[in-house]
Amino acid sequence: MFSRHRSGASMIVGTLALLFAFSTQAKPLDIPQNLDKIDLSFEQVRGLKKDAVTTRLGDPLSIEGPVGEPAITRWEYADFYVYFEWDTVLHTVKKPSG
Repeated sequence: MFSRHRSGASMIVGTLALLFAFSTQAKPLDIPQNLDKIDLSFEQVRGLKKDAVTTRLGDPLSIEGPVGEPAITRWEYADFYVYFEWDTVLHTVKKPSG
């Protein structure tokens, strides 16, 4: 009933598409050699409780909240904010430089 044969043109287009897809190459990623000097501690607190954040990062400069339901609290540090839902870190946000 239906033909399973493909036309020559569609096979060529398909082959060219596959060749193009496989011929693209990834660009090298430059990774700094001094990774120990980069402070990523603010990014590594998601899921922690408030007391664990205080232990790891110290006392915040200020605390705002809780606000809303569920209760959201924001702790301010020198370079970033830490957002909590109840007692657990939801997210960290780096302060804009400028």
